[in-house]
Amino acid sequence: MTTMTADGRRLAAIVDHTLLRPEATGADVLTVCAQAETLQVYAVCISPTMVALAAHRLRESPVKVVSVIGFPSGAHRSEVKADEARRAAADGADEIDMVINLGLARAGEWGAVCADIAAVREVLAGQILKVILETAVLTAEEIVAACRQAEGAGADFVKTSTGFHLAGGATVEAVSIMADAVGGRLGVKAAGGIHDAGTAQAMIEAGATRLGLSSTAAVLRGLDQPVESA
Repeated sequence: MTTMTADGRRLAAIVDHTLLRPEATGADVLTVCAQAETLQVYAVCISPTMVALAAHRLRESPVKVVSVIGFPSGAHRSEVKADEARRAAADGADEIDMVINLGLARAGEWGAVCADIAAVREVLAGQILKVILETAVLTAEEIVAACRQAEGAGADFVKTSTGFHLAGGATVEAVSIMADAVGGRLGVKAAGGIHDAGTAQAMIEAGATRLGLSSTAAVLRGLDQPVESA
């Protein structure tokens, strides 16, 4: 049976345990689901084609299923993103993390960014929607504007990064900007490049209310919370 201190439980409870490598197999996804239960995390975050498998594996578990849409580039037609989100929800995804159209954001076409997010929101029936901004390629002003569009379109969270962009992942500065922009009205998910407990704690202190981690066990070990099984 897993033992964990209060600090470890609090951190694990806001973690999306993530496997988004394109070469991941079904067996890999089942392993991540088992790890998620052992680590007592909030959710697993996986690719759309793996949602049905994960949802079936976790059907009697409190662990939620998150999937990604328009991933990782965001440069997909809105109707394609919406269809992908609808299918993922139908397969059992509890939450959807969609990537914004970065080209539109950098061009300042904020109405189109909002419409892109709204197209995905419209097809979801109660699922949580997180909007990935890819903050490493945006200015502070663009991050604030993107947060406003996400809120206006009905999103539940804004999220820093895919973890796949060469520009980098989450930073404390970006999380702080996002947290200030949404003012507690939306959640803030920090993801991308968080591999140790110190970084995870810094993201939380900056305003993150959810963490996307692929190195969950290592982060928890850094809090002196090793997983122990009887």
